[in-house]
Amino acid sequence: MSGQRDYYEVLGVERNSGPEEIKRAYRKLALKHHPDRNKGDAGAEEKFKEAANAFDVLGDEQKRAQYDQFGHAAFGQGGGPSFNNMEDIFSHFGDLFGGGGGFGDLFGGGGRRQRRQGPHPGRDLKIVLDLTLEEIDTGIDRTVALKRQEHCEKCSGSGCAEGTSRTSCGTCGGHGQVQRSQGFFTMASTCSRCGGAGKVVESPCASCQGVGKRQQRSEIKISVPAGVEEGVRLRVSGGGDAGEPRAQRGDLYCLIRETEHKLFQRHGPDLLIEVPTSFAELSLGCTVDVPTIRGRVEMTIPAGTQVGKVFRLRGQGLPNFQGRGKGDQLVRVFVQVPSKLTDRQRELLEEFQEIESKNSGHKNFFEKIVNYFN
Repeated sequence: MSGQRDYYEVLGVERNSGPEEIKRAYRKLALKHHPDRNKGDAGAEEKFKEAANAFDVLGDEQKRAQYDQFGHAAFGQGGGPSFNNMEDIFSHFGDLFGGGGGFGDLFGGGGRRQRRQGPHPGRDLKIVLDLTLEEIDTGIDRTVALKRQEHCEKCSGSGCAEGTSRTSCGTCGGHGQVQRSQGFFTMASTCSRCGGAGKVVESPCASCQGVGKRQQRSEIKISVPAGVEEGVRLRVSGGGDAGEPRAQRGDLYCLIRETEHKLFQRHGPDLLIEVPTSFAELSLGCTVDVPTIRGRVEMTIPAGTQVGKVFRLRGQGLPNFQGRGKGDQLVRVFVQVPSKLTDRQRELLEEFQEIESKNSGHKNFFEKIVNYFN
């Protein structure tokens, strides 16, 4: 993923560019590197795919926000979108070029009809991954069990009974579309019988009833990078439902959700913990053992520390999701007032209170507050 070019650089736009500007930049690049204009030019085809990948992210508000925050790492194992052929790109973005100015002719209405006749890719699936801070700290390989569509073993996904095959649809003549005229206009719509495939199953497979797929339990291994944050969506390429024969599988999207920790509060890569102390410890100074996500460390509290003071333990936070070091652990100290006192403790506190009252000149509470802010 580190070798991928920045998507803003690919489209030639600034990071604060608006949606329309991004769309115009993509259209311009797509027209420049379109295969029909660059026959046999493998370099132009790669640039065409690269521009489509960039627009798939920057043209989507949610994906763009994740990319701005985490870069290519936001999309996990898959590294973001990946269009491997022209048909995938046309099916995703063909509508951008369906208007005037020759865009429709360039991308070709016939090409879109052909895609509807071709094999349909599998459906994407979504799951939620609940992770503890300890798992986020190290990163984990999690194996999840789910039900997804797999090709029927008996018919190999064709949906046809043994010894038979799909036949051309008699309703649309194998075109996948039917046309009807209304005055001067001719309207085309997807064939309702074959669903745009152009072919139908006359003798369905007894095992899958002609569907070609059956739901099965599968186990999928997901590599979760260290430092991942709640709300990040990881993509496992090919982890979704099986498509039609010769079509790509769908993807599996994993939404990260953090479980609440009993000690730490997370703020990006930083962790916050509150440590109880006594009045005497803050006044005289002390050394305390502070829990961290990786064990305990010793921390010195200097004499005269005020309640609410926050100390910083460098590098004791979580890994930065973008791969640049680790955050810090913030330690906030507070006074834990004892609910019960021994006679000796009470005697000493009363003596301390008397001495402090004399030293302060018997100032009342409001005078102390005024003096504090002056």
